[in-house]
Amino acid sequence: MAQNERLRKILVLGAAFVVLFILYIGFIYFTTNLPESNKIGSFNIAESTKLYDREGKVLFYEIYKEEKRTLVSAEDIPDVLREATLAIEDASFYYHGAFDVRGIARAFFINFVKGRLDQGGSTITQQLAKNTFLSPEKTITRKLREAVLAIKLERVMSKDQILDLYLNQVPYGPNIYGVESASQAYFGKTVSELTLNESALLAALPQAPSYYSPWGSHRDKLQERKNFVLRSMQDLGYIDGQEFDQTDEGLPEILPRSEMGIMAPHFAVAVQEYLLDKYGEDVLRTGGLKVTTTLNWEMQQVAEKAVKDGGLRNKELYAGHNSALLAMDPKTGQILSMVGSRDYFADPEPEGCEEGVSCAFEGNFNVPLQGLRQPGSAFKPFAYLAAFQQGLTPDTIVWDVPTEFSVNCPPNCYHPKNFDLIFRGPTLLKQGLAQSINVPSVKTLYLAGLQNTMKVAEDFGITTFDDPDRFGLSLVLGGGEVRMIELLTAYSVLANDGIRREPTMILKVEDAKGKILEEYKEKAERVVDPQYPRMINEILSSVELRSGLFTASLPLTQVPGYQVALKTGTTNDYVDAWSIGYTPNLVAGVWAGNNNRNALGARGSSLLAAIPMWHDFMSKAQPLLPVEFFPRPEPTPSDNPILSGRLIDGEFHNILYYLGRLGDSQYSNWENGIQGWLATNGTGSIRVPTVPKDGQNDSPEVDKATINFVSPNNGDEVADTFTLIAEINAPEKLSRVKIFVDGVLSVSKSGNLGKSLRLEEEIRLKGTSLQSVVLIEAVDDDDNKGSEKIIIYR
Repeated sequence: MAQNERLRKILVLGAAFVVLFILYIGFIYFTTNLPESNKIGSFNIAESTKLYDREGKVLFYEIYKEEKRTLVSAEDIPDVLREATLAIEDASFYYHGAFDVRGIARAFFINFVKGRLDQGGSTITQQLAKNTFLSPEKTITRKLREAVLAIKLERVMSKDQILDLYLNQVPYGPNIYGVESASQAYFGKTVSELTLNESALLAALPQAPSYYSPWGSHRDKLQERKNFVLRSMQDLGYIDGQEFDQTDEGLPEILPRSEMGIMAPHFAVAVQEYLLDKYGEDVLRTGGLKVTTTLNWEMQQVAEKAVKDGGLRNKELYAGHNSALLAMDPKTGQILSMVGSRDYFADPEPEGCEEGVSCAFEGNFNVPLQGLRQPGSAFKPFAYLAAFQQGLTPDTIVWDVPTEFSVNCPPNCYHPKNFDLIFRGPTLLKQGLAQSINVPSVKTLYLAGLQNTMKVAEDFGITTFDDPDRFGLSLVLGGGEVRMIELLTAYSVLANDGIRREPTMILKVEDAKGKILEEYKEKAERVVDPQYPRMINEILSSVELRSGLFTASLPLTQVPGYQVALKTGTTNDYVDAWSIGYTPNLVAGVWAGNNNRNALGARGSSLLAAIPMWHDFMSKAQPLLPVEFFPRPEPTPSDNPILSGRLIDGEFHNILYYLGRLGDSQYSNWENGIQGWLATNGTGSIRVPTVPKDGQNDSPEVDKATINFVSPNNGDEVADTFTLIAEINAPEKLSRVKIFVDGVLSVSKSGNLGKSLRLEEEIRLKGTSLQSVVLIEAVDDDDNKGSEKIIIYR
């Protein structure tokens, strides 16, 4: 008996040892690779990098979108969302430990009946353990590991901490993690702004995020589950009957799902490349960077629509498959909108083309940053500015006549033609620039000097003219290739009174804890005396001057109420079409063409392919900003009549003659062009003032009526109704005086008005145009005539 008792005790002890050993081995197995208790409370969730617009409100891209995740603090999570989550996921969360025994029993019964693991019976703590540290597989092993980890979580964290961490971690849709990312993705708002109906919808998602997706095909089931959440909240006392009844049974408004989870794609990808180069891939993937960019979201939407609509129009009318737009703030260099192609997500065209070689259109190619395109006449302002630096004036006369510019012709000849194939004779530089006349522009480049012009381009931000030997006089017609962003930077110098600022896309970068890693700092450099940009701006903003180029499309060059400077450009054979316009606080450029450099059909010039698109954007974007005016340049008087807009009667020579450059290699070619034009057209075709040969340094002839504006003066700002005061003198008695405002007769006087007349007339401006031209014409009894005009602003 004693021996049997001893044996029984040994067997019991042995069995106990085996059980304990098995339990120990099981514990080791199930807890291997689980985090230690002291590390759970300080666990940091990896966060993706998020790109916001300049206001920090619109989240337009999350880099490494496979896990969109944004952490929010406990105070930013509304109670209504917590309550909705508890009502549907774990109503007794605050009353049980890591497990809910009744929930487990219920799940066991359902699984037994169905014969498979279908119900988990998991508490919020268990779901947090699974979603944060474990795989989502439904196995006994994973459930046991989940149980161990849940116990650890309950030991080191409070119930409130567990719930808030759960809300920051749980999946709410494909690649959408946490309530903040879900709120932004579905409603476009921060989680703290959620309504009851929106909170109930989010609470309905975690059980099966893909099935219940608001963008999916089971929206009816989502609506049922959302309403079940609301009923559960009422049953638990979280909301009362009135709140329940006032909540819409339907789904709240859901934002459309953006392609690839990315909006403003060309801009977003450009920012991503910048961040990747500076911070590295690991930081972008897990560091939770918050990037506030320079993007103006309202302008971006306007830009995308303008480019898409205009691009499709160009494709149909001119076989132009692609287009792009870039807008900047010239005062800061900040990029406000960027559309790199007609449609980032569209397939290359034509079908089967080789990308980078034969495609007319490639959606993900970013023309403003990557494209090298010829600017056409859009380069002309910089040649004219260089000429002004050399002492020429806007009123300087050059002859627009057929001219051979090559001194080695034949065989090497160069005789450019004008866009309209018309030669106008003597032309003021300001007309040549505003109306984009080619022959005067080539002469302007020659007078300015090729090297001086290239220096201006370089100082203004253009870096692609790195081989001077490649370029000749065709540079002024856009013979050199540029990047769109650099061309707009150069125009920004004009808009910003001669100060250059480097383009930027970043306002601020913060890490996950709110530490600022970098922030926009103003970097400005004056690259030219302000007088010269002001001279260019006055020319390019004159509606009257550019009216000679734009006829039916002239209204498309204006934004009512704003002083807008504008330049277009079309390259040889219509390969590239440009429109660049600017005010003191906005520069916007549009390009139209084909990636493979196929020409635009049907003479698709900038007036047809680019201007309408530019106007669609500028007419909506510019009114978002304050009204500002360009500073006016100082007068540029000259004793040399050719520099002050006057020819010497009977002595018609090219400008080199009056500059004392008779030995210049171009002299004879330019002179021959003038004599040939005069032989064909005669002196009667000359449309600029002349002075007698003996009085070439005097004022214009006195044998005519002279008009002096007393108030307002040229360039003054006036009210809608103002008093015009002018003094008129004539050799004989004045018989007729007329005042025109913007070409419309406003005042007319006739009769015996005397040799001297002081006009004081009330003038009322009509319409909404910012700029108006006031013209006075006077005639005396001997038919001596005189006229004078000023430009005024309001």
